[in-house]
Amino acid sequence: MIHETAIIDPSAEIGANVSVGPWTVIGPNVVIGDNCDIRSHVVLKGPTTIGKNNTIYQFASVGEDCQDKKYDGEPTELVIGDNNVFRESVTIHRGTVQDNSLTKIGDNNLFMAYVHVAHDCVIGNDNIFANQVTLAGHVHVGDWVILGGMTGVHQFCHIGSHSFAAVNSIVVQDIPPFVMAQGHNAKPRTINAEGLKRRGYTPEQIQNVRRAYKILYRSSLTVEEALEGITALNEPALDGFTAFVENSSRGIIRP
Repeated sequence: MIHETAIIDPSAEIGANVSVGPWTVIGPNVVIGDNCDIRSHVVLKGPTTIGKNNTIYQFASVGEDCQDKKYDGEPTELVIGDNNVFRESVTIHRGTVQDNSLTKIGDNNLFMAYVHVAHDCVIGNDNIFANQVTLAGHVHVGDWVILGGMTGVHQFCHIGSHSFAAVNSIVVQDIPPFVMAQGHNAKPRTINAEGLKRRGYTPEQIQNVRRAYKILYRSSLTVEEALEGITALNEPALDGFTAFVENSSRGIIRP
């Protein structure tokens, strides 16, 4: 299952039932879990740990040195979970010592063609990044997020779980959970109601998410006053929403 033209460093650890295509290069300090499918012309550089059942398509570059000019060759890491798909020409860079020396990706994510994940990004589970999405350094993404094609995210921005950014959006501040955003620069438009339905949120919970959105974005209240109003809804599904807004360091997107 390993093509004769693949170049694999003797120190790399390859799990069971791993397929490696022609002209792929796997460097030292790379660990690949069971049942991964590494297609042709892929470059994997360590220290990188890849979990089980991942598929990496041709011309992807995974675990390369980051493009931060402060990077000076330190042995930083990339850690990838299970069941991810990395399509053609995806680029993912390891972390920097200025952060936690780690870029981290969870499980069940889809990275479409030409997606770039920069140094020190932290990505959760079940996300979809459409073609040419670009995440700058230190970006954090929650779970069940969809970023439309050619969306760019500014460094240090946080993207909350169940949020959605439309095609070609430019994100320069944090997107709270549940919020659909669009534009240059991205602005809040509504809540991701359809996504919440698909993930089992009840009609009452979705209604309370909608109420929270209106309190935050359509009531002319300060953020602090809006958070008090949202807390008064007494909806446990909104706990992560209020915590996200309270802890936003770059500030949330605004109308």
